[in-house]
Parts: sequence; structure tokens; C-alpha cells
Amino acid sequence: RLDKGRGPVATILVQSGTLKTGDVVLAGQTYGRVRAMLDENGKSIKTAGPSIPVEIQGLTEVPQAGDEFMVMSDERRAREIATYRAGKFRNTKLAKQQAAKLENMFTDINAGEVKMVPIIVKADVQGSQEALAQSLLKLSTDEVKVQMVYAAVGAISESDVNLAIAAKAVIIGFNTRADAGARKLAENNGVDIRYYDIIYDAVDDLKLAMSGMLTPDKREEILGTAEIRTVFVASKIGTVAGCMVTSGLVNRTARFRLLRENMVVYTGELDSLKRVKDDVREVKEGFECGIKLKNYNDIAVGDQLEFFEIREIARTL
Repeated sequence: RLDKGRGPVATILVQSGTLKTGDVVLAGQTYGRVRAMLDENGKSIKTAGPSIPVEIQGLTEVPQAGDEFMVMSDERRAREIATYRAGKFRNTKLAKQQAAKLENMFTDINAGEVKMVPIIVKADVQGSQEALAQSLLKLSTDEVKVQMVYAAVGAISESDVNLAIAAKAVIIGFNTRADAGARKLAENNGVDIRYYDIIYDAVDDLKLAMSGMLTPDKREEILGTAEIRTVFVASKIGTVAGCMVTSGLVNRTARFRLLRENMVVYTGELDSLKRVKDDVREVKEGFECGIKLKNYNDIAVGDQLEFFEIREIARTL
């Protein structure tokens, strides 16, 4: 875990040999020199033998639960191995991410393109990291997928920011912060780092962001209807319908359906809408108006014009 006062802290079980303060150790993708050791009772000790659980301080980052650790004779060598492991792991993650996109490209295109939300999670303890990562992944829908690029325990480092740049990911820090170098790198590259101390706050924020990525629902709203009472041809204008608005209103910018005996004959837009001789924006129920349809002249007395709008309704998860 990441202790605010002591930095990265790990509880380990010595399996063979003797661990001493001052030893250089390698654990998974991290390394360090043992600065202090506490036994199971919280007392400071200098050495620990086989089958003895101890808490150590001095690692550069918090290791993953289950990582094997070993004592190294050379700190430089330990750093090289840890760096190599971290780089190989992250390159593999990025390769998998890109491969997944390529493999799913055809399906995504046919389905209208699934949107991806790449996320990097860093937390103070592994329990929080796992809980937050699982909660965020559960927000995935058929249209918007949460992609966990990387999740680990520890402070937000420059390598995390570089990964976010490559993966175009948002970094979420839970009870942890970015160091000075990481902050500067993030600012210079426009990487979004968000800090939380309550899991539900992080989940709610991501849910709101994802809701904005959902394709809006399109709903049709009937504005009104008009009946064609007369048809005449005006010079330089063309065929004009003399109409009575029988319900709602007629809007100049709305689309219409031409109905003949309740069958849709044509769907289109208006070329003009007049009240007496004046161009108007709308005409309400009970009033007469002159209507010129755009690019359509096959109209008859008794035809109905149904006016409608398509409205986009924001969706939520």
C-alpha cells in the first residue's frame, strides 16, 4: 500500500534465507533498498528469517499482491530489471489494446462504431484499486466501452502519463497524487488527471461523461396538420396549395408528409409559407395559409399535410 507518511509499504513473507535492513530487493516491476522492517507486532527489526512475515519500506513503487521478491547484490541491476519488466508489461498492454481494435474494427463499423473510454487507475491500496477498476468497467454499454489500460497501486508517475499519452487515456488517482514531473508532463501534453477519495464520485463523473458519448435518441414530434382546400398555379411560383390548419400549427422549417387517403405519398420540406400575401414563420390552428412545397407539385384537394420535427433526446446510462 501507499502510506502517506512512509511511502510505498509492502508486507512480505520470507521463504528462504535472511532479509536484512539495507538489502536491495526486487519485487515484480519495482525495486528498492530496505530502509526499515516491522514484524507482525509492529516492532522494528533488523533481520527476518524464513516463514516470518514483515512489513518493509524503501521500494520505489508499490508492488502488486503476489509478486515474488528477491534480494539483489546490485541496485543498478535491480533497477534495470524492474524497468524492463514495467516496460514490457505496458507494451504488451498497448499491443493488446491495438490488436483488439483491429480485430473488432469490422464489427464496430457495422454496428455504428463502439466508442472507447481508455482509463488508467492509480490508487493507494490494492483493495481500492481493484474495487474502483471493477466499478468503472461495469459502466460499459453496447455503445460505449470502458477500457482499463492500466491499474496499479502507487503515486502517478511520468511513465503513467506517457502511457496515457500513447493510449489517449484519462488518469484517475484514488487517494494518490501525481509527482511534480508527472504533473508537468501531463500539463504539457493535455493529459486529464482526476483525483478522488470516494469511489462513487469517480463512477458518477465517468457515467456523466459517457452519457454525453451516447448517440441521442431521435424522436418524432407531430406539430400539426393542414388540409388542402384549393390548388392553383401562380406564374413564376408554380403550384400552390390553399390550406386550412386543422390542428396544432404549421411551421415554415418543419418537415411534412403528404397524406392521400391516409397513405403517405411524399415526405419533404416547404418552399414557402404565406398568410394572405405575407411570408410567415408559422400559422396556427383555425387559420388559412398558402403553401408551396419544395420540388413537388402533385397535390390535390383533400390531401392532408402532416408537419413534424425530429428531436434529439439526450440519453443516460
